[in-house]
Amino acid sequence: MRAARPDLDTIWGRVVELAGQRGQDPAEVLSVERLSHLSGVEPALIPRVVAGAAPELPLCRRVHQRFLRLRSTRRDRYGREWSLAAIAEDFDAPGASLGPLNAGTGLPRLGHAAGVQRFFGVYAGFLLADSKSAVERALATTALGPAGPADADDLEHLSYLTGITPQGIRLTLDGTPPRLPLKEQVRLRFEHLRRTRRREDGQPHSLSAIAGSFDASGQSLTRLARGDGLPNLAAAAGIQRFYGVESGFLLADDTEALGSALARVERELEAAERAVGNPMLAVMRAHDVRNIVTRAGKLSPGGWKSLADHLDDLLAREGQLSPPGAPCDRTAEGGAP
Repeated sequence: MRAARPDLDTIWGRVVELAGQRGQDPAEVLSVERLSHLSGVEPALIPRVVAGAAPELPLCRRVHQRFLRLRSTRRDRYGREWSLAAIAEDFDAPGASLGPLNAGTGLPRLGHAAGVQRFFGVYAGFLLADSKSAVERALATTALGPAGPADADDLEHLSYLTGITPQGIRLTLDGTPPRLPLKEQVRLRFEHLRRTRRREDGQPHSLSAIAGSFDASGQSLTRLARGDGLPNLAAAAGIQRFYGVESGFLLADDTEALGSALARVERELEAAERAVGNPMLAVMRAHDVRNIVTRAGKLSPGGWKSLADHLDDLLAREGQLSPPGAPCDRTAEGGAP
């Protein structure tokens, strides 16, 4: 069931070509240190992963190594590693709860994994992604990724990619993403996967079939399907692997999930543009939609208001916004021109 992964060596070649077109040094753009920082994969392993020759580590060991790499490469302002207590405090947990993760003797709870990734500002699947997926994402962040047709204006398509409802996507783009408890978010994303990625006969995959793909019983997913609890980290990884979605699909908040989807659409449009000019891509490039959504998602409610006020000022200066008290533009509100 797992979705086929693209050939990393081919993506690497496209990045080299694109870097040359933009006057950048491919060796700098694709340095193993940079790709390692983005992916969490050890620098020495990057060439082997790209060549398809790197062994895959067990989940527990992989998560442990990624956590240690986060602590060693993302330090506090004094250049020191963040303490376990400081990291855990960010999501209202005791520092001792991260002891097994730090020592490599156990996996963290799903909520703790989400908290660690949020604390260090990395994507929601950083701790879980297998090496190939992690390097693939790093390469995509650097330049181009998989190609395929898509419509950037299609909210249903973005909903399919993210697990967010079309209404949720509108709210996220407007700066007011829904804030669901992690348990409810994971349940809804799981329901979305079962509803939108069905068997060939049109029926949803059974809990037993999903759980069997990672050597668990269907009963282990019953509480998740009912919304009674979170899966453990291994089960979350197995669900995402079964459906062939990104390693952070269940954990990503709406802003990050939408940012990733827009990045994927942008890459698809870039691939299409190589054959024929694409005005949608020009708009996305000009306005850097992905970067705006991702950065703005970190703002407080007060920050959103300041941003909205500033945008109104800019629109007014450019003659794109009616002055206070002026009649509204009915076209902009969906009315007849």
